[in-house]
This record gives sequence, structure tokens and C-alpha cells, in this order.
Amino acid sequence: MNAPHLAKDSPPVAPYELPGRALTVLIAVPTLESGAADAGALGLVRILSAAGHRTIVASRGGPLAADVREAGGECITLDMASRNPIAMLRNTVALARLVRERGCDIVHAHGRAPAWCAYIAARVTGVPFLTTWYKGFREQNAFKRIYNRVMARGDRVIAVSDQLAELINERYGTPFDRIAVVPSCVDLGRFDPAAVPEERVRAVRRAWGVADDARVILSVGRMRHRKGHHVMVRAAVRLKAMGLKDFVCVFAAEDQGTRYAAELWDSVLAAGCSDVIRMTGPLDDPPAAYAAGAAVVSAAVQPEGLQRALLEAQAMERPVVVSDAAAGGDVVLTPPAVGDDRITGLRFSTGDDAALAAALIRLFSMPDPARRAMGQRGRAWVLGHFSLTAAAEQTLRLYADVAGGTKAA
Repeated sequence: MNAPHLAKDSPPVAPYELPGRALTVLIAVPTLESGAADAGALGLVRILSAAGHRTIVASRGGPLAADVREAGGECITLDMASRNPIAMLRNTVALARLVRERGCDIVHAHGRAPAWCAYIAARVTGVPFLTTWYKGFREQNAFKRIYNRVMARGDRVIAVSDQLAELINERYGTPFDRIAVVPSCVDLGRFDPAAVPEERVRAVRRAWGVADDARVILSVGRMRHRKGHHVMVRAAVRLKAMGLKDFVCVFAAEDQGTRYAAELWDSVLAAGCSDVIRMTGPLDDPPAAYAAGAAVVSAAVQPEGLQRALLEAQAMERPVVVSDAAAGGDVVLTPPAVGDDRITGLRFSTGDDAALAAALIRLFSMPDPARRAMGQRGRAWVLGHFSLTAAAEQTLRLYADVAGGTKAA
């Protein structure tokens, strides 16, 4: 499993440093592997360390622990991913002890299980409590609603997109003055079409077993029902029935052993479209994989917040096609919200495979210069709104406000 790569250049800190005072921040995250929360915690360590603050990361651990230490953070191993009540009680006691012994100024949770432990520890010790949302959680029963609600109890609640901020406000009544939107950032040096030689692109296509002239429709993300791979399968069936030739859908997904993955492949075989569907493991060379694609699709069927894959794809000048649940207008510019001269992708109604197929037909019917222009606008959009500098400025401004203000009731 490859760890995600974030930009490592030191972000500017002025004018949001706290003169004469370095903060100690305790970050609680389930793991340090490859998820959005894991990458977000690492990015936070880099931003805070570059500004002269001290960071302590409590997690189960993982490959990103080395990156945390390299960035100047300290790693404490606790099973923060566990939802076992006894384990969570132990974690709560351990976090409260860390806050007292290390003199932590702020506790920042990334994820629900660690948030429950961090919330109680912060309240017991009297320090501000922050949370960061990376996606919209399902609330299929009362227990889930109670479990999820802790993420809305932060003195400041950080959402990675406007779509998530609105969801938090609607579900929990969290006032917007307690919600801060701080988008994820992309390593724009690594995800740059000019930095990816053609040989790497050809190597990716060979690994996928894709012909040189085939148009690749790429979906990146964990193999979970909420990601909507089943919608893409139904759309592929429609595309074949409509006579579209020379296309291949590649699901570059983690967790290949899930029940959903098995059921999905059964549906592929039943539909007779195994010739146009590839189910691979995680990407070994993400920039080259995006460069090999004609389009990147997210058919998510529940709110996804801000998917890093969509930002990386746009940074690589790939047109994206997204469901309404996959991304808001602050992540992908689509019609009719903007004119055709500004769009970076196309949008379809969540769960509507016919609309997804139609969007892909529309995209592939465009003249090559129009598709290239769409991709170029996507990179310009990411450059302007999702750089490390922009994320650092917003994060440090928020921390200065929390450290200098009072806690929410």
C-alpha cells in the first residue's frame, strides 16, 4: 500500500504566527496509512511544524509515521482506530495524561473514534477541541447519529469543502461561525503533466492490459458501496449498448477483498462487460495513472466532502465527471453553475447511471482541443485554490484564533 504524497516545501507562516508563543498540538487520528484523515493529519503536522509549533500525533501507526517524524512531529502509538469501549476509555485516559504532561494547548481529532476520546480528554483538561471532517458520514440509525455527532462538537469544526460545511450545519445545527472550510492541498510539483514522461504512462497502461488506443475511464478510491462503483458498472453496460468502442473502465481501488468488491465483480460478469472493466489494486504511480486516463470519474452515492483524487486528477489536466454527492461546486466547476468556457468537468445526478453514461458520451464527443482546454482549466483551478500555501494560511489563521479566543459552549 502506497502512502499519499503531500508537498514538503515549507509554507509561509507570516502573518499568522503567534509571536513569542509556540503551541503544542495533540492530533488524534485512527491510523497513519493512506486515508484522507491520515494524509490530513500529516499535512497539519507539516504546516504547524513549519510555523514553529510542536505536534504530537496519537494513532495506531502506519507508513506515514516516518513522514510525520521527518516533518518534525512526535508519534505516540495508541489504538485510536478501535471502537471497543474499553480501548476507547484507555485511549481517553492516555490522551488526557498527554495533554497534562506535555502542556498541550489544543487537541485536534481526525475521525470519529479518536474524536470521542479526544473530546472527553479536552473537556477534562480544559483545552480547546477541534475536529476535521473529510466526508459525510452515513446515519442509517440513531446509534450512528449519536456516534457521528461528536465530530460536530468541536470548538471549531473544520470541513474540507463547502458541501460538507452545509451538511454539518443542516444535520447538527452547528453555527457557521464555528465551522471553517479549509480545503485539502495537492503536491502540485508531483502532480504536474510536464513532470511525467511518456514511458511511465505507457508502463501504467501495460500493467492494466489496456490497448494504446483505448480511452481509460479511471475511478480511484476504496472499494466501498458509498464510492458508487456499481453505478459506473451500469453506465459501462449502457456505453457498450450504445455502441461506444475502445474504452476501458479501471477501478484502482483499495480493499479488494471486501464483500462489495466480490458482489461488484459478479455483476460485471453477469452483465457481460468484463472486457471493459479492470479491477486493479491501489495505484503504484498515481501521476502517470491520471495521465493515462481520458477521464476520471467519481460516482459516489453519499456526500464525499473533498476527494483528493479529484484534485490530483485536475492537477494532471484530466477532465473529471462527478455525481452530485461526489463533489460540490467549490471542488469541480461544472455546468450550469459556470459557462462552458470555465468548466473543469461534468456532473450527473447521484445514482443515475444513464446520466453518467450521457456525460461520458458528451465528454468523448468534444473536439480534442475542447477536452484539453477543460483539463488545463482544471489545473489552473487547483493551482489557485488548493495549494499548500493557501491551506497553510487558512490553518494558521484558524489556530491563532482558537489559541487566542475562548471555547465554544
